[in-house]
Amino acid sequence: MTGSSPMAWDHYEAVLFDLDGVLTPTARVHMAAWAEMFTSFLGSLDTSRAGFEDADTSPYTEDDYYAHVDGKPRYEGVADFLASRGIELPEGSPTDPPEAETVCGLGNRKNAAFTAVLERDGVEPYPGSVAVLDLLRELGTPLAVVSSSANAPAVLAAAGLADRFVTVVDGAVAAALRLPGKPEPDTFLHAARECGSAPDRAVVVEDAVSGVRAGAAGAFALVLGVDRGAGVDTLRAAGADVVVGDLGELA
Repeated sequence: MTGSSPMAWDHYEAVLFDLDGVLTPTARVHMAAWAEMFTSFLGSLDTSRAGFEDADTSPYTEDDYYAHVDGKPRYEGVADFLASRGIELPEGSPTDPPEAETVCGLGNRKNAAFTAVLERDGVEPYPGSVAVLDLLRELGTPLAVVSSSANAPAVLAAAGLADRFVTVVDGAVAAALRLPGKPEPDTFLHAARECGSAPDRAVVVEDAVSGVRAGAAGAFALVLGVDRGAGVDTLRAAGADVVVGDLGELA
């Protein structure tokens, strides 16, 4: 136990946080941006074109987000969703414009929608998460953010949290270091090393199934699930040791 905290945070050498849905409610912004992009794309798809005759153009739903997109690198999420609908597009290049009908083009279209919402509305961190960050700062515990999003630095800055972390391993860092994304554990393992901790002395905090699976695959000391909609049973089945509804429960 650490003071009045229900969790012994001082037993661990580092804590590695996902960002969207764990520290900030930007998961909802991402969900809205994905929905806008995929709804528009599906609605405009001409199923009379060669190769698209068997495409499933039924409406995009929140279930699609959790099953195919949540927690994954952006282009991988696009590819997984398209595959689930029997749609094949060229991979394209990360430099593709948002209007390009490629996997990368659709990913860039989604990112443009997300950036516009973030700039317009900003973002406030979860109070319970800030309480845990404050507690860990008092303990001197090294912290990291591990996010599939390439927008992580901008989100942290908007939320006033940019100075809290030893390292931010986002989608851009993972690409530069050629680290596979979640559910592979490599990005978390890299963050733990940057914090000076072995995996079996570090905590992974995640709200996404793919992120929980990454923590479990990396043999971390504790995988802490935050249920923002994926479901307690689903997170436990993916490998979460403990699941809470909000990090404030552990402050």
